[in-house]
Amino acid sequence: MSGGTRPQQRGARDLDGRHYDAIVVGSGIGGLVGAGYLAADGRRVLVLEQHDVAGGNAHVFRRRRKYEFDVGTHYLGDCGEGGLLPAVLSGLGVRDRVRFRPMDNEGGFDRIMTPTATVDVPAGWERYRARLKQALPAEADRVDRFVDLAVAVAGASRAGLMGEPMVELFRRSPQTMRWTRRTLGRALDHCGLSPKGRTLLAAQAGNYGAMPDGIGFAEHVNIMDHYLRGAYYPEGGGQTLVAAFVEALESYGGELRTRTEVRRVLIDGGRATGVELADGQSVFAPLVVSNADYRRTVLDLCGGEESFPADLVARTRAATMRSAVVAVYVALDTELDGLPNANIWWHDSDDMEAAHADVLDRYERDGVFDRIPQLAFSFASVKDRGSKAVCPPGHSNFQLMTGCPPGHAFWGVRGGPADGEPYRRNPAYLARKREVTELILDAAERVLGPVRDRITHVETATPLTNERYIRASGGTPYGMASWGSDGRRPDVRTDVEGLYVVGQNVRYGSGVGGVATGGMAVASQILGRPLLAEVYGGTVLGDPARLPDRHPDWDPLLVSRGRARQDAKGLARIG
Repeated sequence: MSGGTRPQQRGARDLDGRHYDAIVVGSGIGGLVGAGYLAADGRRVLVLEQHDVAGGNAHVFRRRRKYEFDVGTHYLGDCGEGGLLPAVLSGLGVRDRVRFRPMDNEGGFDRIMTPTATVDVPAGWERYRARLKQALPAEADRVDRFVDLAVAVAGASRAGLMGEPMVELFRRSPQTMRWTRRTLGRALDHCGLSPKGRTLLAAQAGNYGAMPDGIGFAEHVNIMDHYLRGAYYPEGGGQTLVAAFVEALESYGGELRTRTEVRRVLIDGGRATGVELADGQSVFAPLVVSNADYRRTVLDLCGGEESFPADLVARTRAATMRSAVVAVYVALDTELDGLPNANIWWHDSDDMEAAHADVLDRYERDGVFDRIPQLAFSFASVKDRGSKAVCPPGHSNFQLMTGCPPGHAFWGVRGGPADGEPYRRNPAYLARKREVTELILDAAERVLGPVRDRITHVETATPLTNERYIRASGGTPYGMASWGSDGRRPDVRTDVEGLYVVGQNVRYGSGVGGVATGGMAVASQILGRPLLAEVYGGTVLGDPARLPDRHPDWDPLLVSRGRARQDAKGLARIG
């Protein structure tokens, strides 16, 4: 059994609250999935979360008792019959507790807009191919070359995910598998696409926070394949997905403790033995799964060279992060007419890469930031129309997202909240935040028309906000850009016996689907069984009869606090 877990340790019943079979640090989707499956197998699991509610980037927040904003759940792919997330939920017996509302999979779930083209992206690779060729008639053969390659790589990746050995995949299709180790930029070069063609094919870069030369081709096509299997939004918002995993965890004997920060991972003789909390208390387990930021896990929680080989520590210390993100949350006292049930990916240039480089060059050379070259729109009040939480009837709720230059200096501060920097009232920080917010609203009005006079709530989250809530290095929700060689990322197993990692930094990719897959991989290695293939085949772990009933006033945000804090003060409500 992986991780050195001895059979007699399984199901330990040390009820002093200090001894468990497994401890999970952080409660993002990856951590919750892994924890849920370990609990369903009979292990006593403790999940520790420093924030008030579980969910990581999948959590929501509420304002004015009227509006609920999703932090990172903008859409989910492959949620139809036989889909990835339904299978993961089914394996824990909670599939019926999350309903997925389809976006416009026929007309287009993503609308790409540049100065000279609009492409509505539908479900299905062949329909996607046809829309691209319609927008790029002079490059039809190049589009065919790219899509053929993408479909082949996506198919090989799916086979690997279902358990087919990599050596067999390389033996059967060596040319295809070589592209799993190359960048998207190199694939676009190989297919001879123009700057406009490259932009249209890579327009949804906000799903992973990198330009084509900074993202693996396989990661790009796997994310596209995920959505091209159908795009959906969870009814009731992203917190409903989180709450379902929390219900499974707690029903199968696990425990969630929120408002509980981990100071360090305890390692003795090269193996994990538990964690030390910020209040000085130690909690023990032979398995520790870190859903915390990977760099912070290695360098801070585990003490760097004290626990890991020097070359891995050096590689981790030198790692660069993917794009930092600014998000503006907007509520209006009116509905936005004529919007499709789709995200909008707006670009102010037909050459996305040149525009991005120009913004960074001007800032680094002259200190000037006065242009938003790309903007992503997510309309929760369209995707979850009629939801009592998202906004009152007749109102709108949407989110605007863009990248920004990296580093704390851009925001006028020397460090971040993880370092104890008191940034929130810093005049330079507030000035930059207002400046960026106005630029983003200006760009949004180029697409939506005038909306400022109808705003009832506007709020901006910066990379420092992200760092504060999820302790992400660089304030990015996307994880590392480089970790040694291009495209390389850690696996879920580490050099420390009994220590595993999940989240946006591991090799299974970005987004809810990627981190959920990483959570399944952790549980599979620990349990010694191919869980993903099993749940696709109908296996259900645990006993769904133990799940709690849901009452009419059921609140996913309350559930996501964990049972021990259900009655704690300070929970925002709607209505």
